[in-house]
Amino acid sequence: MLTESIVANSDKPKILVVNDDPASLLALTSLLDGRADEGNYAVLSARSGQEALRQVLLHDFAVILLDVNMPGMDGFETAEAIHQRPRSADIPIIFVTAFLADEIDRLKAYQRGAADFLFTPVIPQILHAKVSVFVTLAMKNEELKRQAEELSQHASELTATNRRLVREMEERRAAERKSHAKDEFLAMLGHELRNPLSAITSASSLIGLPGAAPDTVARARSIIQRQSQHLSRIVDDLLDLSRAMSGKILLARQATDLSRLVASCLETFRATGRTDGYRIAVDLAPGWVDGDPTRLEQIVSNLLDNALKYTPNGGAIDIALRRTGDDVVLSVRDSGVGIPAELLPQVFDVFVQGAISIDRSQGGLGIGLSLVRRLVELHGGSVAADSPGAGLGSSFTIRLPYAGVAEAAEPCAPAVAPALDTGKPSVLLIEDNEDGREMMATMLAAFGYPVYQAADGLQGVSQAQACSPDAALVDIGLPGIDGYEVARRLRADPATRAIRLIAVTGYGLPEDQRRVMEAGFDQHLVKPVQIERLLEALAPVATAPAPAGTAAA
Repeated sequence: MLTESIVANSDKPKILVVNDDPASLLALTSLLDGRADEGNYAVLSARSGQEALRQVLLHDFAVILLDVNMPGMDGFETAEAIHQRPRSADIPIIFVTAFLADEIDRLKAYQRGAADFLFTPVIPQILHAKVSVFVTLAMKNEELKRQAEELSQHASELTATNRRLVREMEERRAAERKSHAKDEFLAMLGHELRNPLSAITSASSLIGLPGAAPDTVARARSIIQRQSQHLSRIVDDLLDLSRAMSGKILLARQATDLSRLVASCLETFRATGRTDGYRIAVDLAPGWVDGDPTRLEQIVSNLLDNALKYTPNGGAIDIALRRTGDDVVLSVRDSGVGIPAELLPQVFDVFVQGAISIDRSQGGLGIGLSLVRRLVELHGGSVAADSPGAGLGSSFTIRLPYAGVAEAAEPCAPAVAPALDTGKPSVLLIEDNEDGREMMATMLAAFGYPVYQAADGLQGVSQAQACSPDAALVDIGLPGIDGYEVARRLRADPATRAIRLIAVTGYGLPEDQRRVMEAGFDQHLVKPVQIERLLEALAPVATAPAPAGTAAA
């Protein structure tokens, strides 16, 4: 008979014999040991229910031969305890009893998880027959378990291999896309360079022709100048992108009101006719950021250019600026060609420009949005693109950290003061066009008027409340709040109610004049305004406020 330690370390299926009677225990284990090698199993023994539970905690068993009548914990209680443990819940138990069990005992045994019964004296052939069934079943289960583990390991290896292959395929496709995009970019670059070069070459040849008419030469020179500027912009874009990607751009940061900068960029686009034929909606609230005004203007210009480029004439473009928590958020939304779902994740990648047609109707190098993202990231912000799909328009949203600059009125000292104190009334000039505002302020100062300035409606109201000017020249199309709302707010405040309000606007229809007067203005002037007409409008301030309701076209 094998010792307990040798049996415990055996890999063969194990049989546990539980009996409190030493003679019966020896008889059963001896019968089983005699066929152990032939049956390919090992035998362990226990003399009580408690000892049986300890063995079950240590080993897995193919079958347990359990005596019914034992002192302390009987066979039924031992069986119930064994099957309460999840790991041993399925071990088959053969109850061994010295008397013929009645139906009640059989039912009780089966309720405790009995698989079968043996009656003493045990017939060896029956013992071996019943045990061999469970030993064979345990061996089959072990084999199935081993095969399942091997299959699981094989499946894990296949899964890992499949993931590696998928990753390699994705990397290869990404490399192919980049290579294809670079090829397309080089083709675009060649096209974009050859077009202006062709025009410059033709114009140069035309100038050199004998007998060329002066007006023809002038047109040729204009073409050369215009196309040279176009080439310069292409080179600048390439250099900027290269510097941005290599981290060589140094930002000249300063406190900047992004709403003024956006309004200035939009005014430039309007002045060049780029926005003609589009419905432009603007909603700009003051938003201060710590940034490089030149680079911020580059960001805004690229977004506006992108919206105009990919929106058919007659389409709509919405531009909004607001402060959200710790961010200043700029959004540019258009009703244009949209962005296909498959292109949306790569829209900010270098050289990506969507489906490129042979006519190259949109033009450009496809690097504008890449430059936008890099410049925004250099400012500590983020940019995101969204589109419902092709033909459904798109939107771009930029978030920049709010700089925390106070947006209250600036110190109340005239932005442009006259050379001598002439005693002329002070004038507040509320105009978002920086060049126009500067020229008008300079002219008024030359005639002795102290001039305060504001670039948007909200700042204009704050300046008026802080500085109490005698008169205010107010543009109607202002960012933030328009000129009508400026007038209504100033008239509603007792501290600013007496200011002479003069609307200076490009809107000159009778309906525009009616709206101006209803908003509370004293006078309506249509741009461009001659300085003499402007001085006439300001003359009543030196004596007494003019009665509300006078108007001039």
